[in-house]
Amino acid sequence: MKFLTTLAISALLAFGTLSAANAQVDPANTLTITLKDGDVVVELLPDVAPEHVKRIKELAEAGKYDNVAFHRVIDGFMAQTGDVEFGNMEKGFNPQRAGTGGSAMPDLKQEFSDIPYETGVLGMARSQNPDSANSQFFIMFNEYPSLNGQYTVFGRVIDGMEHVNKIKRGSQSANGAVEDPDRMIKVRVGK
Repeated sequence: MKFLTTLAISALLAFGTLSAANAQVDPANTLTITLKDGDVVVELLPDVAPEHVKRIKELAEAGKYDNVAFHRVIDGFMAQTGDVEFGNMEKGFNPQRAGTGGSAMPDLKQEFSDIPYETGVLGMARSQNPDSANSQFFIMFNEYPSLNGQYTVFGRVIDGMEHVNKIKRGSQSANGAVEDPDRMIKVRVGK
């Protein structure tokens, strides 16, 4: 029986539904994203990317991420969101511009780390300039080593990855652009 329990725990850890750190995560460094299928709990990593975590928390606390679309979703890769300028589903979602905007705050300098891009990792979207991250971010569906050290990691899903996996995918021919996209209904700091 002990072997089964250890095996079950290992499987849960492998599939991202249980984290050894989950019970010890500081609520002040936790982000809860409400999706159509349920809540996704993210452990923020201020020791890894302090300025990016600060920005994400500021935008969440101001309600800027509420009702923002997942405007680019590529099956087997990632779901991108966070365009607070053109991505709000209730305040004028603009499908032609979604993904080109940010917030009124200045862009951030990169805070690259050695944390690998694996299932459930959250990274900041940016342009070709490494110091251009602002408000947009993405959640990884799978491992993607070519992103390692190229984009700032600021968090990881510790609960609710099954809800992330249900986000509506975009068109492959349109680089993941999503028609009638899913959205982050509510984003808040804490559980």
